[in-house]
Parts: sequence; structure tokens; C-alpha cells
Amino acid sequence: MPVEDFADFISSKVPKGKIVELGIGFQFKVALRLKELGFDVLAVDWNEESVRAAIRAGIDAFQDDIFNPRRELYRGAVALYAVRPTPEILVPIISLSDRLKLPLFILPLAGDTMPRGMKLVNYRGLPVYAKGI
Repeated sequence: MPVEDFADFISSKVPKGKIVELGIGFQFKVALRLKELGFDVLAVDWNEESVRAAIRAGIDAFQDDIFNPRRELYRGAVALYAVRPTPEILVPIISLSDRLKLPLFILPLAGDTMPRGMKLVNYRGLPVYAKGI
């Protein structure tokens, strides 16, 4: 069950267009797979080095603070997603999804508990939490 399967799940649920990865860190497999599938991927992270690394990998990326997001970065997006986000950013991620009225997909770290309102889906052995689909 490769992590790229998460991208396949997302692509089966939302139309092609701009999609935003929240907190990309240094793992680019999902973003790159979504690009292969025809999505316009934008990655955001608070870490400036992570943003630079994403850009070097061929991903459009910007520095942003999920606790105080710049809404203009998300304009025109069809969905948001996060790959193994740290527990402290889960609530701000869900809040951003609610404010923007966008579907949200989260691939959690093993053992993480998701806040209420997220639907658990097993996709090719991956636990995926989804909201707004």
C-alpha cells in the first residue's frame, strides 16, 4: 500500500483542478502523483526549507501558517489534503476546510485520532479520513 495510493483516492473523489497540500514537509510522493494525474498542485508549509525543497522537486509551493492562513493562496482550489499531519495542526486544517467550504482528505500517522466530523475510509489498505465528499 504505497502512499501514492492516497493520491489515487483523492483523484477519484474530486474534479481535476487546483488542489492544496497542507504541511508538505519533505515528502513529495503524493503531490507528484497528483501532478501526474493532472492536478494543479500547490503545497504549503511553515518551514521555508521545506517550501524550497518542494519547489526544487517541481511542486508549486508557498510558505504559510496554517494557524493564520493567507486565504488568497487557496483561492480556486477544489480540495485540501494533508499527509501524516502532526496532531497540533489537525484542528486548524479542518477549520480551514470549513471556512473555505472545500473537501478535505487526511492520511494520518498510525495511531492518530481524528477530530469528529471526518469519515474513515479504507482505500487499498490505507486509512483515509475524508470530509465534504
